[in-house]
Amino acid sequence: MPEARQILARAAEVLAALPPRPERTADQRALAAEARVTVRCLRHAFLDTHVEAVYDELTDRRTRHLRIDELVRAAAAAVPGLVPTEEQMAAERHLPQADKDGHEIDQGIFLSAVLRSPKAGPHLVDAMLRPTGRALRLLPEFTRTGTVDLGSVLLERVDGVARLTMTRDDCLNAEDGRQVDDMETAVDLALLDPQAEVGLLRGGVMTHPRYKGKRVFSAGINLKTLHGGGISLVDFLLRRELGYIHKLLRGMLVEDGAVWRPRTIAKPWIAVVDSFAIGGGAQLLLVFDHVIAAKDAFVSIPAAQEGIIPGVSNFRLTRCVGARLSRQLILEGRRVFATEPEAALLVDEVHELDELDAAIERSVVRMRGDAVVANRRMLNSAEEPVDDFRRYMADFALQQALRMYSEDVINKVGRFAGRGTEQVPPR
Repeated sequence: MPEARQILARAAEVLAALPPRPERTADQRALAAEARVTVRCLRHAFLDTHVEAVYDELTDRRTRHLRIDELVRAAAAAVPGLVPTEEQMAAERHLPQADKDGHEIDQGIFLSAVLRSPKAGPHLVDAMLRPTGRALRLLPEFTRTGTVDLGSVLLERVDGVARLTMTRDDCLNAEDGRQVDDMETAVDLALLDPQAEVGLLRGGVMTHPRYKGKRVFSAGINLKTLHGGGISLVDFLLRRELGYIHKLLRGMLVEDGAVWRPRTIAKPWIAVVDSFAIGGGAQLLLVFDHVIAAKDAFVSIPAAQEGIIPGVSNFRLTRCVGARLSRQLILEGRRVFATEPEAALLVDEVHELDELDAAIERSVVRMRGDAVVANRRMLNSAEEPVDDFRRYMADFALQQALRMYSEDVINKVGRFAGRGTEQVPPR
């Protein structure tokens, strides 16, 4: 282990001596690429043998629960050269995606190994199911007032329902790091609030010219932000899946000392799709207990056209819609309109716009009750065992990192530099 640490540190020094990527000559770029392949092979081999020892060192033998961002920072300090330093990541944070050196691939190699480990992986998944510090700080005020405006998400408790409204009205609720942070905080608060029995997610009214005055659920990942280098593997792509989306499905991990009780606080969740749920918006629907859609809405997952992997959709979608429709959605970018027969595999109810509010209230009534919570817990456990999810995320951590820095993705997202959303469909 000490010898491998020295080799990794020396390799990091060699790469650090090169000029920034945009200023390198062709020979220097070739040298950097060759060095990275060599170093990444070494990292992979090192982690195959030592990942559990490293994880135990970073977490004091799994007594500390570090979130993924804390874990990669701790690894950079404890094992020089294993993952990029905070200084290296900060230096690239504001660069366009095409000008970055791909340090996140090294984070992906590390986190993939951790998640694959049968000892370290479950511990990390549990750490990501714990409440965030921001939510704990806001909880007393939210419990008292029943409302909090987080910036891109408005959370209101009304008659026992935690109503989350996505309010990025300028960009059709296209997700970036800010919205992921706000969504996890809102989900945490909804789960922690003893007065909330059911969670409800809906898009707010837009100011975007093409959808002004209309509600929109979500346009997915913000491709303009991705092109500009603002979509992070750790703080966006992995935090999103291991954080708030997994909490929607599994609940929030709590420690109350009673080992015979369920380890998580879980509640039923309802989603309402106005206009469309594209990409990441469609991914969300796969973890909700009940989905209501407007008659003119559609769902699509155009990840293959964008060049990226659509989160956990490749894992969950076949269970919902079957293999053939999954491939049409993910590989071919098919849109499924709410009025098509296949939409019944993705949404539970379809209504005219003026009937949506009444449908929501009827659904809320059905979703209340302890028996609903217990049964959804058992359904989710049977449909998606947590170890199956963990193993998928181990592959996803690395494959998505590689996709982010592939030439085809950089070229594709560049075409969206002047837009604020994943895509803006016609009305």
